[in-house]
Amino acid sequence: MTQAQTAASSGRLSLATILAFACTSLPLSALAIAISVYLPRYFASHIGVELAVVGAVFATVRAIDIPLDPALGMLMDRTRTRWGRYRVWTVIGAPILMLALLMLFQAPAGSGKLYLMGWLLIMYLGTSILSLSHSAWAATLATKYHERSRIFGVMTAVGVLGSVLVLVIPIVLEQRGMTDAQGVQAMGWFIIGLTPIAVGLVVWRTPERITVDVGAKHFNLSDYWALISRPNMIRILLADLCLSLGPGWMAALYLFYFKDARGFSTGQANILLAVYILAGFAGAPSVGWLANKISKHRAVMVTTTGYSIMLMLVGILPQGDLLFATPAMFMAGFLAAGFGVMTRAITADIGDEVRLEGGKERIGLIYALTVLTGKVAGAFSIFLTFTVLARVGYNAKEGALNTPTAIHNLELAYLIGPIVFVMLGGACFIGYKLDAKNHAEVRRQLDERDALYDEAAIIESIAAEPGNVIADKG
Repeated sequence: MTQAQTAASSGRLSLATILAFACTSLPLSALAIAISVYLPRYFASHIGVELAVVGAVFATVRAIDIPLDPALGMLMDRTRTRWGRYRVWTVIGAPILMLALLMLFQAPAGSGKLYLMGWLLIMYLGTSILSLSHSAWAATLATKYHERSRIFGVMTAVGVLGSVLVLVIPIVLEQRGMTDAQGVQAMGWFIIGLTPIAVGLVVWRTPERITVDVGAKHFNLSDYWALISRPNMIRILLADLCLSLGPGWMAALYLFYFKDARGFSTGQANILLAVYILAGFAGAPSVGWLANKISKHRAVMVTTTGYSIMLMLVGILPQGDLLFATPAMFMAGFLAAGFGVMTRAITADIGDEVRLEGGKERIGLIYALTVLTGKVAGAFSIFLTFTVLARVGYNAKEGALNTPTAIHNLELAYLIGPIVFVMLGGACFIGYKLDAKNHAEVRRQLDERDALYDEAAIIESIAAEPGNVIADKG
């Protein structure tokens, strides 16, 4: 048996296939950094939109956007074309995202809340299409328990590369004497240029197999409720909400905290953020390896605990000392990279469980629900933190002076929120049962059923050809 045949029989994908497929993570991860850390501050400080208004707009857009992801997920799951199911949606999402990014990152001076709100909605539409199709495609590409830890680990590591590349831009431009605003605008151009290249490579190089649907053809409200009320679905949705809210909270306040509370310059803060993100390049596959040793849900609990400890350490280190802060930020980023790896891999396992019992592919919808929790977390973190800081007298304008009380409240908001929610996210997996052994049984039953339906489809196709007759052995 050849090496390729051995890999195929074991369900193991080649590294080249995984790396090509992971390319969508490059622009998506770069965008996540730009949107969560830089764009809100860009509109508040450079464009001139009031701080509380920026937070309210992001929250409003997320609220409007909430029904979009489940609808997209259901549409994707029902899509069947000669080019595939999720591949088509990947192609659709790219130009939508690129247009919105152009309008946001090159926003004219004086743009108001309606301008920000409208283009944010379009941007999140494109982002949702790309991220949902990518995650759902990954779940059908890798079907084995351990292989999913591997593919999502590589996807996250590749995403780290995109994040680091976009973070280098403002650092380099600052050294050349350009403003913070020019750095943010350059970020936008970088992501716009990267998106078609990454998506084109994924569509060209990645195979896709459409799974067989059995059972009822329609998906009504009672089915929807039955899906989200499953114990494992409740676990993953709550965990994903908390594990998105903690880092999202941190990201919203990152530059304010490190500049005003910790005494770092913008360039130093960007270097530390780059260290934090770059650590995920090692952290994501390492956590995937750990999950294959102790199981995915236990790996989540280990990483959340370690992450919280690192955040507390950052808060007590000497102010403005890059040498001391760098190792702590590296370890925090190393551990945080495991959050997304594990929750997406666990979600894929739960999707198999749902398909076995319901007969239909619902992985697009399931990922849509987890994306929805991330959006709710992102909106809540920006709205809450920006609103609180504005009310305690914190001034976000460029060159503004803040009182010691405002700085102290900034420190509390930055540290307490992420630690509390991240630890709650890890606690959601206490008592979780869908480990490698139980998932292997789920996959065995799915593979047997899929093989039967594939065989039936082949026989039906042969019988439909003129002149062919298949005898009834009964």
